[in-house]
Amino acid sequence: MRWLILGALLGLLIAFPALLGLVIAATVAVLSKPVLVAFGLGLAARPHLPSIRRWAR
Repeated sequence: MRWLILGALLGLLIAFPALLGLVIAATVAVLSKPVLVAFGLGLAARPHLPSIRRWAR
């Protein structure tokens, strides 16, 4: 699914080169907000963290 979304995005960027500026602007806007960056990093790290049940044993 991830590759399908990436392929669709790359296809749109090839078909409409002006979208590249919009994608860059949206990325910069999201990265300029520390709360959103921390939330994204938390979502990315969550599957790799041990669950609390393992610690309680």
